[in-house]
Amino acid sequence: MHTQAWPHTPVLLTEAIEAIVGDSDGTYVDGTFGRGGHSRALLARLSPSARLIAFDKDPQAVRSAVSGSERIDDPRFCIEHASFASMRERLRERGISTVHGVLLDLGVSSPQIDDPLRGFSFRFDAPLDMRMDTSRGETAAQFLARADEHHIAEVIRDYGEERFAVPIAKALVARREGGRPVGRTVELAEVVARAVKTREAGQDPSTRTFQALRIFINAELEDLQLGLSAAMDLLIPKGRLVVISFHSLEDRIVKRFIARESRSEPDRRAPFAPAAPTRLRAVARVRPTATEVQANPRARSAVMRVAERTEVR
Repeated sequence: MHTQAWPHTPVLLTEAIEAIVGDSDGTYVDGTFGRGGHSRALLARLSPSARLIAFDKDPQAVRSAVSGSERIDDPRFCIEHASFASMRERLRERGISTVHGVLLDLGVSSPQIDDPLRGFSFRFDAPLDMRMDTSRGETAAQFLARADEHHIAEVIRDYGEERFAVPIAKALVARREGGRPVGRTVELAEVVARAVKTREAGQDPSTRTFQALRIFINAELEDLQLGLSAAMDLLIPKGRLVVISFHSLEDRIVKRFIARESRSEPDRRAPFAPAAPTRLRAVARVRPTATEVQANPRARSAVMRVAERTEVR
């Protein structure tokens, strides 16, 4: 089995920091700490009076930030063991009502993928867990052990954009009813490989199914929608929203959110009243360079979108 592991390298690091930092004295949010690459780069650009609040659902990521050789020992920095979806409420508990920038680097990090025990990858034989927050919630194996065929197919189709979702779901339920429910990554990959009749060149047939289950188990798209709304409420005028996504479902949500908030629409209930002001201005869409993709293969599908808060609060 292929077990190559790439080092944890933040994607579009320089571009993200350049895009987000306006006021070096400001308050910033790193909504996806991971192993702290973006946070460290932000702190290097910020003044001694600035603040950086990080969030991560993964307890291992939080521990790495506060203890051990990789901890961030900086009075300007703090981290919350929570999803960025809750940033509005968590920041207000700290007495923070506005921020100058919000950075979201979506998806799963290299340490999560490359740790066999996390169950994110078909490259390793491991328990089928897939939770980013291992302290709570249902594992992928538990979901597959209880869900009916329709629900499993719906998840694989909607979150993995997998056209063979129905035969995959049928195969998983048949195996479960035969007394051998899928509980390990290799078992899932084998079931999917038999159910998928054709595969994309260079892609394992189980790639989309693993993606779908991970997104579903961690409520990633729901968290993204909540996080974008929270960022909108928190950003000061000219504050920046920077979002790095790695597949079309995430990027579509971000693109539509920015487009919707960039439109000025009249109130249909008061057609003669002036249109409400726009709340965002799209600034940039950035892709990694060929050099970055060559150095870090996981960067190849990344898209960074940058928007700026426009409405006077």
